[in-house]
Amino acid sequence: MSKQPEKNFCVPFWKSKRLAEMSRQEWESVCDGCAKCCLNQLEDIETGMLVFTDVCCELLDQKKCRCTRYDERKSLVSRCMVITPENIDRCSEFAPSSCAYRLLYEGKELPIWHPLISGNPDSVVEAGMSVRGRIRSESSAGDDWEEYVVDWPEDC
Repeated sequence: MSKQPEKNFCVPFWKSKRLAEMSRQEWESVCDGCAKCCLNQLEDIETGMLVFTDVCCELLDQKKCRCTRYDERKSLVSRCMVITPENIDRCSEFAPSSCAYRLLYEGKELPIWHPLISGNPDSVVEAGMSVRGRIRSESSAGDDWEEYVVDWPEDC
């Protein structure tokens, strides 16, 4: 009787670890770089729900969809919603439904366009899931952000 060759299955870390068990490097790589979390949100007075605007944080590099002051962001922008293992249970309050941290927390799969799946950091933009090319800065929007409410962060 011949012996079957051993199969070496490598389970990706995001499937084998809970979010709280991830190293900092693993945690950071879960972010797909869509920058939807960098969009300012307003609270709907009637429903109490948060709604997205297309007004982005001043710290966002709009072409790279990355924070220009990432390590200091929370101290520089008090309303910055930093997703951590400690607050991941509240991410559905402010993170879009496509957020990779939210998806993993909810026990869902990462989408095919996620860089960890595709192997391509540009797959987020190519799939139309990024804010790139759709946003305006706080300085260009002025003070009345109500006219900039959008639903596409949840739709895409």
